[in-house]
Amino acid sequence: MTMPNLVEDGNVEVTETESTNLCGTTVLISPVLPKKDFFVSYTGVDEDVAEWIAYCLEDAGYKVTFQKWDFRPGNNFVLLIAKSLYETEHLIAVLSPSYQEALFTAPEWATIFFDDPQGLSRKLIPIRVKEFRPGGLFKAIVYIDLVPHLENRDKEAARTALLDGVREGRAKPKCEPVFPLYCEE
Repeated sequence: MTMPNLVEDGNVEVTETESTNLCGTTVLISPVLPKKDFFVSYTGVDEDVAEWIAYCLEDAGYKVTFQKWDFRPGNNFVLLIAKSLYETEHLIAVLSPSYQEALFTAPEWATIFFDDPQGLSRKLIPIRVKEFRPGGLFKAIVYIDLVPHLENRDKEAARTALLDGVREGRAKPKCEPVFPLYCEE
């Protein structure tokens, strides 16, 4: 079966497709398109900060799936969620009390958690955006904390924390830390 696809640079003709069974439905997956780096999972209450996160990630060169931008009228929402989760490397959980209480976000992050329960591949990356103590499985997962930067309205510090948090590898500083001077009393 052939299926046309649009890519940012223009039209690309796909000569063959791969299909997978997601949720009991066959979904076509194009082997031509690379996996996305991030799927941003959020609730409507946190859509403004979720959109800012998605924008910063794309601005930094990452490929992002964001519901508000990518799920268009006429699309099947459930199938797009399934396809997006299949095609992403990491799920960003925009973590707030609303997110943890929502019925529809749990299947999204649980699907990703199942694939990487020890967190070795960092498939689930929570980003805390409201002051609260995460519960359940989120208690054990290290999160990116944007709360102090959002409260101080420090956009650049928030952007730095976000991009440093999603970057692969260690978080060792690029420059030598300041030598500590301790006063003895």
